[in-house]
Amino acid sequence: MKKNKGIILAGGKGLRLRPFTKIFSKHFIPVYNKPMIFYSLSILIYAGIKEILLICNKDDIKNYKKLLEPIKVKNKLKLQFQIQNNSTGGIAESLIIAPESFKKNVNKILLILGDNFFYGREFPKILNKIITSKQKNAYVFLSPVSNPSQFGIAYLNKKKQISKIIEKPKNIKSNLAVTGLYIYEKKCFEYVKKIRRSKRGELEITALNNLYLKLNKLKYFNLGRGITWFDMGTPEKIFDVSEFIKLIEKKKGFSISSL
Repeated sequence: MKKNKGIILAGGKGLRLRPFTKIFSKHFIPVYNKPMIFYSLSILIYAGIKEILLICNKDDIKNYKKLLEPIKVKNKLKLQFQIQNNSTGGIAESLIIAPESFKKNVNKILLILGDNFFYGREFPKILNKIITSKQKNAYVFLSPVSNPSQFGIAYLNKKKQISKIIEKPKNIKSNLAVTGLYIYEKKCFEYVKKIRRSKRGELEITALNNLYLKLNKLKYFNLGRGITWFDMGTPEKIFDVSEFIKLIEKKKGFSISSL
């Protein structure tokens, strides 16, 4: 039986969060009352994903296992770990280095960056609906941003379909950022082998998404106003998310990403 599986990319150097990340991964940094990694992990768990691959740096595996073991047991997860030796290998490289055992019997792959935060009461249901559908499309999730030059940006045509995605564009004509959450079907493991590394030496996720676009197999979901998204890659954003979580939890009386 084919399964829906999840990948969390939690490696990298965390240059924007130095000096903290000289000692440990940014994904261990507290965001309000939980480690950063809890927020991306909860997205997969709430969407019904039980088999998860966490890709990280060699020095962090021991701490991840210690931190996540209780969550693994409580939620009955099959949790695997894989080292990304090249810290600048790119997001799409995660599909290359995923173990063969993980790639077997895959239906859909939900790939999320460990420093991305999503909040919306209906969002897990939306994800579950997509990953349990019989469609063979890939999905990206778009959100308007005020600084498009820092993201992969989607351009829509008159039919409101994605016409192209440009990584960190200089000539800005769209502000729809591709967030750090992607859904792929099983052929992603084949398609990623067809893209070339960028000038930065990375296997760019934008290149893979544009390949899906060329094959007419890329769809999108616009997060709109009902779903909140943050990239927690800077101290300022970590503070913003912490304040957001604090306000929601105090007002609503429940815990966000409680695992």
